[in-house]
Amino acid sequence: MTQIANADTRTRLLDAAAEQVAATPGEDISLRAICAQAGVKMPTLYHFFGSKQGLLDAVVERGFDLYLAEKGAHEPSGDPIQDLRDGWDAHVAFGIANPGFYTLMYGQVHPGHAPEAQERPSAMLRALTKAAADQGRLTVPPDQAAAHILVANIGVTLRQIILAEEDRPLSVAVREGAIAAITGTSAAGDRPAEIHRVLEHAAANPEILGATETQLLTKWLRTLAESS
Repeated sequence: MTQIANADTRTRLLDAAAEQVAATPGEDISLRAICAQAGVKMPTLYHFFGSKQGLLDAVVERGFDLYLAEKGAHEPSGDPIQDLRDGWDAHVAFGIANPGFYTLMYGQVHPGHAPEAQERPSAMLRALTKAAADQGRLTVPPDQAAAHILVANIGVTLRQIILAEEDRPLSVAVREGAIAAITGTSAAGDRPAEIHRVLEHAAANPEILGATETQLLTKWLRTLAESS
């Protein structure tokens, strides 16, 4: 019974904190207000979370749980580049819909520290860029590609939160620019870029030539790119 009561008290505190974060995006939370809403004294909060930062870390983890649950509802397309696009759009949509959670998850910067829960979506992103690299569709290492996509995605999302309105054209433009940069298709008139542009189109649409022909074309194009 004691364990159940403790879990219930911790949940009430976390619920109260999450509600305050959601209601006042970007503002400092009041521990006293959280305790009052949960019906406990301040020492109880410190017993469960250790500090204000401990409470905020728990709220951040809940935010990532919500974020990943929403992303998990989307079926992968089977094309890692398209999945990067879909993941980008889901990231932006979550931030706009949940600015309080998002600003804690990605907007509160502490030098040398990243929330542990942040690693979960980052690992999913790296898996996509690794899959794209395995298909010969990246011109940069997969970890660098993942970092490129993530920092651009965060920047676009935070800007829309600051403006308190969606800017779909900006998001799409930055998304496509980031993807072009990691796939080598951004510089018109540059021979390696043109080769990678054709490679990307063929790899993204294997049904046009057929699987065997696409693999052969990809091999030839990669050889041409390396010799340029």
